[in-house]
Amino acid sequence: MSDPIGDDRHSPCPHLVHRYPDRVLLIPTHACAIHCRYCFRKEKLASSPKAFPFSDLLPAFDYIRKHTEITEVILTGGDPLLLPDKTLGLLRSTVEDIPHLRALRIHTRMPIVSPKRITPRLVRALSGKLLVTFVTHANHVRELCAETKTAAELLRRAAFVLLNQTVLLKGVNDDADTLATLFQELFYSHGIKPYYLHHCDLTRGLLHFRTSIDCGLRIMETLRGRLSGVCLPQYVLDLPGGHGKIPLCPPYIHARKGFAWTFRSPTGVLCDYEEVIPENPP
Repeated sequence: MSDPIGDDRHSPCPHLVHRYPDRVLLIPTHACAIHCRYCFRKEKLASSPKAFPFSDLLPAFDYIRKHTEITEVILTGGDPLLLPDKTLGLLRSTVEDIPHLRALRIHTRMPIVSPKRITPRLVRALSGKLLVTFVTHANHVRELCAETKTAAELLRRAAFVLLNQTVLLKGVNDDADTLATLFQELFYSHGIKPYYLHHCDLTRGLLHFRTSIDCGLRIMETLRGRLSGVCLPQYVLDLPGGHGKIPLCPPYIHARKGFAWTFRSPTGVLCDYEEVIPENPP
C-alpha cells in the first residue's frame, strides 16, 4: 500500500494528520537522516519537497487553534531534527502559544543515527512551558553507542520524557533474546522507556522483513515472563486505512464462567480467579 496507515485520509489540511481525537501529527519536513526500508512514509520521502516554508504550516496551526480537543502536537516527518534549531524553536513557541495544548512530542531517529545532533543549543530551542517527549527509534542494540548515551543524558537532564519505538524485523530482531537485550539497554543504560514494538506495516518492498503476528505474540509472551514492566513495550498493529493502533497481546484468558475466571500465566500455569465486586457492578 502506498499509504498503509491512512495519513492522507486523515489529513484535513497540508502537513497535518488528525487520526486520534486529542493529538495531531505536524509534518514540517519530509527530509530524513536515514531512509528505512520498512518506513510507511518512504514514498513521500522520495517524492516530496525536502523542506517547507514556515508559512506553509500556518493552515495547520489555524486548524489546531480551532480544535480545542487537541492537547498534544507530534512533530514528525521525515525527521524534524534535521531542521535548524531556530526553526525548531519557532515551532515550539508557536505550539506553546495555543492555550489548549499541553504537550509537544518529537519523533526522531537522530539520537540513534546521528546523536551529535543533540546539543545544548537544541535543548534550549525545545525547552519551554510544555511537556516535551522524545520518541527515538532503535531496532537492535548494535545501533546504540556511547554518543547515543550522552545524547540521552542531555535530554534527560532537560526533563524531557524519552521513549523508543522498535519495528519487528525478520532476521534482525525477531527473537526474544535480541529484543530483551535491546529493551534492557535502552532503559537501564540510556533511560529510554521501550514504548512500542510495531508489527510491520503493509509497505511495499518489505516482504523479506515481515514476520507473522504469531511470531510476535510468542516473543511478547516470553518477554512478559522475564522482563521488568519498565523494559517492556506494547506490541501493536497499525490498522490499514487509518483506523489506529491496536495492542496485540498473547491470550492470557483461558476460560470464564460469570465472574469466575481461569488465567494462564506467562509460564503456562493455569490460575483460577474469582472477582469480588458489588452486587450490581457497572
